[in-house]
Amino acid sequence: MKKLLFLCFLLLAGCTGIPEGITVVDDFSLDRYLGTWHEIVRLDNRFEKELDPVSATYSLASDGSVKVVNKGYDLNKKEWKTIQGRGVFLDDKKSTQGALKVSFFGPFYASYNVIDLDKAGYRWAMVCGRDKSYFWILSKDSVMAPGQLSELVAKAATLGFDTAKLRYLGKQKQ
Repeated sequence: MKKLLFLCFLLLAGCTGIPEGITVVDDFSLDRYLGTWHEIVRLDNRFEKELDPVSATYSLASDGSVKVVNKGYDLNKKEWKTIQGRGVFLDDKKSTQGALKVSFFGPFYASYNVIDLDKAGYRWAMVCGRDKSYFWILSKDSVMAPGQLSELVAKAATLGFDTAKLRYLGKQKQ
């Protein structure tokens, strides 16, 4: 039993964190981040593979955590899918850093790292998971200016994300 608990702990501990060589934004304001964000591009992952367009709405829950509602259109089933989750800061003492963890399934959390952000207007964000296979560019608008998007994709490449595999979503498709 102890061995099983230890293995479960190791599994859960491996689901959160910040990729090597990546830093999260400082002076992060959760209040300004709340609202609906649209996925502009992403590295495909198993849980979103056939969803397009996709949005995430963040709001403050009564317990101080973040209520997360993800919504995406399933291209195969021709229907909208919605899932609700909960987010908290990775380290409660560093709630001004863009490092959070999000759970959609009970005690299992995944990293949500805000690694670049339009600090002036909170109109766009670059987000990654625990490693460089999870990456998104998000916007408060459903379409992003092509020049701005190109700059962010170039920055993602310099950070080591495989931008050749980016999937452009919704109205941003190329």
